[in-house]
Amino acid sequence: MTMEMKDSGSVVLTAYHPHSPARIPGMEQSFVQDIPAGHSPTSRKSLPRCRRINRMLSNESAPPPAFSRSNSQASMDSTSMEDFWCEVESIKENSEDGSEEATLLEFKPADEGELEAEWLQDVGLSTLISGAEEEDGQALLSTLTRTQAAAVQKRYNTYTQTLRKKNKHTVRDVRDIFGTNDSAPTFETVPVSPVPSNGIQLPGQKPVWKSVSSNSCLDCGLDKGSPSVTEELSYEVSFSESITVLPKTQEWPKNQRFKKEDSALPKFIVRKSRFGLTEVGDLSAEDMKKIRYLSLIELTAFYDALGVELKRNRAERVRGRENGLFGVPLTILLENDQKKVPGIKVPLIFQKLLLKLEETGLETEGILRVPGSASRVKNLHQELEAKFYEDTFDWDQVRNNDAAGLLKMFVRELPSPLFTVEYLPAFITLVEKISKIKLQLQALHLLIMLLPEANRDTAKAFLQFLKKVVANEGKNKMNLWNVSMIVAPNLFIYKGKRANQQEMQAAATTAHIVRLLIRYQDILWTVPSFLISQVRKMNEAAMNNSKRQLMFDKGVRKLLRRKTMERDRPERPESDIPEGVIRVYAPLHSKVSMAIQLNSQTKAKDILARFHCENSHGSSQNMRGQIQSLHEIGGNIGQHCLDPDAYMLDVYHANPQAEWVIKPKAS
Repeated sequence: MTMEMKDSGSVVLTAYHPHSPARIPGMEQSFVQDIPAGHSPTSRKSLPRCRRINRMLSNESAPPPAFSRSNSQASMDSTSMEDFWCEVESIKENSEDGSEEATLLEFKPADEGELEAEWLQDVGLSTLISGAEEEDGQALLSTLTRTQAAAVQKRYNTYTQTLRKKNKHTVRDVRDIFGTNDSAPTFETVPVSPVPSNGIQLPGQKPVWKSVSSNSCLDCGLDKGSPSVTEELSYEVSFSESITVLPKTQEWPKNQRFKKEDSALPKFIVRKSRFGLTEVGDLSAEDMKKIRYLSLIELTAFYDALGVELKRNRAERVRGRENGLFGVPLTILLENDQKKVPGIKVPLIFQKLLLKLEETGLETEGILRVPGSASRVKNLHQELEAKFYEDTFDWDQVRNNDAAGLLKMFVRELPSPLFTVEYLPAFITLVEKISKIKLQLQALHLLIMLLPEANRDTAKAFLQFLKKVVANEGKNKMNLWNVSMIVAPNLFIYKGKRANQQEMQAAATTAHIVRLLIRYQDILWTVPSFLISQVRKMNEAAMNNSKRQLMFDKGVRKLLRRKTMERDRPERPESDIPEGVIRVYAPLHSKVSMAIQLNSQTKAKDILARFHCENSHGSSQNMRGQIQSLHEIGGNIGQHCLDPDAYMLDVYHANPQAEWVIKPKAS
């Protein structure tokens, strides 16, 4: 049950799960003020309201020490949490004056077994519930690693046991699905061999790394004050399989504190394998759907391996507007915008607010932190609703701090949080229960892969903007921790209920999550190669199942028998292209196709350069000014925009049935 505070308020941290422990282990101790007792309560009204909220956490009455915001390090001491609570107070005031309409998310308690049933549906295994023998579910099960299969088996066991207790319909025995002799197996995670991107596990083989060059890795370190030691992240092996020891009991430091200095965050690099790196926009929508299935299974297995419970909310109903700009669900907003600009992935109003701030506001001191005029922001909000789609709104009248206020208002007023209601508890858990930054980052990576496309694209645009704000710290006095403090309540607080003390103490946790999102965003929007390997295996298994099904069709068998009898001589091969040679198509070039002999050093960018050289004077007007990329289409992948540094012979061997097309990369 969620405890409500008697003090007036209208915000709640949706990320905090109602069944979480009453206290966040030591996390908030680094930030809550040590305030002397016995101070006269009559001083309450003389304090700024944001300080009164901060004081409420410690149940004391004296104000926190005064501090200066004169430089970028102002919030690096214990008073840094005041930025968070001032932002919370600003949100509260905007809600009280009616400038923000109330959004209601209704939650329904889950019956026993319902969460497991929803989980099975969310990972694409609804066939285990229905009992149907569908190809997609079978293909997915055939690609799982040992730890992933154990996670599925554990949830299915719980689901079936619950149904039997309720005397419901007969369910399939877990042994029929996984071929095990124990309906409730235990497992210990052990290291496994890397799985290359062709989906075939090679015993003992290690990832092949190329020598380090300027484009050979993703460098998500720090611009200054970086730790001298960097750590490599591997995408070749699933995260859950990489955890070699499953501790019997989890012992987390009781007094763990966040170090707020930017240099306290480790520096990670992701070296490119011979298949290169893949961003979320490089795969087809159908393959990204499979990535989401696999990411949830992998996240569950990862939490299981760490002995951490993966919590989730159940959002039953979201009330939002169906037209307008603010308070409209992202999917509806994008549907409306795509009528104006086909193919758009981020709402037009959000793009325009970001553009306005990037053009004129990045060097504004205190941008995001210093609030704009509440009355001006309210008037601008109303004017935007009326004039934006008519292209009559005057953006020159908008001051930078007011634009920042509108940007934060847009994020807050989304009917469903940007990081979704269902998995906000998992975001909190990854900080509360996982102490190592590397493991936090891996969990966060999988959570980003879980986001719906509209949420993921909008979050990416937002975080790219926040990274630019931090990059201008020298002029705007907003370092990474400052920005995280301000943004966290806008991402993890929603209106409609009163905040309780437990939820308010999660402030430091949510700020740390935002800090990880900003710092490591280049890593987080890269699809782990082990997930791509599993998608390839899923597609191959689905194709093989389809072929077998065709063979059992009587009509097809008769047709094949007749064709065999009529055949007088062997058929010619479908293709005369020799091994190691690919035919690349470039429909926008004057020379639309070319056969290219691959060798072990041929990269995707070499093929692009060759086409550019051959067509430098005769290319179509449509392609000039567009960035062309080489795409792998068909075979065991839907569509895959290749990294320019991908070694083509390796990709060819992983998917010899693919077609190769040069065309603009999807924006």
